[in-house]
Amino acid sequence: QVQLVESGGGLVQAGASLRLSCATSGSFFSIYAMGWFRQAPGKEREFVAGITWSASSSYYADSVKARVTISRANAENTVYLQINSLKPEDTAVYYCAARRQWNTGSKFYTWNEYDYWGQGTQVTVSS
Repeated sequence: QVQLVESGGGLVQAGASLRLSCATSGSFFSIYAMGWFRQAPGKEREFVAGITWSASSSYYADSVKARVTISRANAENTVYLQINSLKPEDTAVYYCAARRQWNTGSKFYTWNEYDYWGQGTQVTVSS
């Protein structure tokens, strides 16, 4: 089992930056990759960014890649999501997720290929 705990969300003004954290515990050695997703009220879950546990590969949604950086701190077993130039449309609950497998044809953005999810952290951006 893997436990994921997100933090770092909050209420900020447009143009600000936030760094979200996802602390992992448990059998993190079984993790192949991590992902960040978000879900706004009334909207579907949306992929934001993903990174392999080794941090050798990362992938971003086109809609945010100019403003977002995903990274992993080895010593802390923590994955970060840096979001710059926040916009009101970034308002959502942000979730981190972990997956154990990667098969031929797998994609970072396929949410149902992730095995573990955190409880989410709310990001609210005011205009």
